[in-house]
Amino acid sequence: MSKAIVCGAGLAGCEAAYQLAERGISVTLFEMKPQKKTPAHKSESFGELVCSNSLRAAGVENAVGLLKEEMRRFGSLIMQAADANRVEAGGALAVDRERFSAYITDKIRAHPNITVVEKEVRTLPKERPLIVATGPLTSDSLAASLQEYFGNDAFLGFFDAAAPIVTFESIDMSKAYFKSRYDKGSADYINCPMSESEYRAFLDALVTAEEAEIHGFEDARVFEGCMPVEVMGRRGFDTLRYGPLKPVGLRDPKTGQTPFAVVQLRKDNREGTLYNIVGFQTHLKFGEQKRVFSLIPGLENAEFVRYGVMHRNTYIKSPGILNPDYSVKGDENLYFAGQMTGVEGYVESAASGLVAGLSLACKLNGLKVPSFPQITALGALGIYVSSGSVGDFQPMNINFGIIPPLEERIKLKKEKGAALARRSLDYIDSIVNELGEK
Repeated sequence: MSKAIVCGAGLAGCEAAYQLAERGISVTLFEMKPQKKTPAHKSESFGELVCSNSLRAAGVENAVGLLKEEMRRFGSLIMQAADANRVEAGGALAVDRERFSAYITDKIRAHPNITVVEKEVRTLPKERPLIVATGPLTSDSLAASLQEYFGNDAFLGFFDAAAPIVTFESIDMSKAYFKSRYDKGSADYINCPMSESEYRAFLDALVTAEEAEIHGFEDARVFEGCMPVEVMGRRGFDTLRYGPLKPVGLRDPKTGQTPFAVVQLRKDNREGTLYNIVGFQTHLKFGEQKRVFSLIPGLENAEFVRYGVMHRNTYIKSPGILNPDYSVKGDENLYFAGQMTGVEGYVESAASGLVAGLSLACKLNGLKVPSFPQITALGALGIYVSSGSVGDFQPMNINFGIIPPLEERIKLKKEKGAALARRSLDYIDSIVNELGEK
């Protein structure tokens, strides 16, 4: 039986290990938890979600919805876990975070072809084949080893932030209301409406609140994809109102009026006892979070079960270094996967692990390694990471902007997305059939 090593049991590492193991490869999976955790990790489970429980849009007419459907067709472990532990969230795929991680952990630990080693990998292993999926929270020692391997200019860092969570019973529903934007899907979001005066008072408190100190980080650059709410608030009076506090489509049923601004909360567990404040990733001190966020109507007496935290994200300047299957140029039995490759988001991280694991498994089994073209979401993501502009390379979520347009012109956005999805899934099905998979 062929063997492979996977470092890291986050979404990408677990997906890669599962893809290998399901195809008859003996996998040794290294994970530093529970011996060592980062400031953002709370659980000992694999595949922990540290920022949000939402895997974003569910429909295939949206690029991330298409990516998820492509993954399902290759038997993705992460999608199995998500579908089995889904909680209602309108048009989004949200999950019960603890059950989601427990599902992944149980599947990995029970797999006969996977051996879990609870040990921190401090330097880049010399053994091959190897998939490194230690994530955006890669330990300092391993990051230094990777920097030495790649060279000083190939590793970059940015900051990421997680949103706070409150209990449902502590939300004042006499002020808040359930509603999805434009009544799309079921009304699973709790909405806290703000008048102009309430918004001004909240914004003034937010932008002047005291931030937590940064320890052990090289700099304080903010990553645009997960910007702290206080940073967003400092960018202008209306920035939040055109972002996470956008009131459009959220008319208050109590007044019949559209509020000046709306703070939304999304269910964080299946029972609906916990809700996270959407878009409120933050680096404020815990006491300041309590003070400022309690100014939001309906959250005056909110019970915070988790405050927002800030953590460093580290990624490779992948163009010119990685191939579209996430293998390293010149060292093709070494793969990287997850957010450290420059893909951004939970789904994208898992998708890169799927491609890396599937590609390596085919190589070890003497099969033709599938090529994912740019018309597929899996392919577009790998091509962006490996072929983007080196000079200003930034992590990227999947989006239809990096997928080639259709030959025919379709005006309606939803219909265009559906057509792009059909084109992609037809090709994905051909790969699945070629591999002889169900």
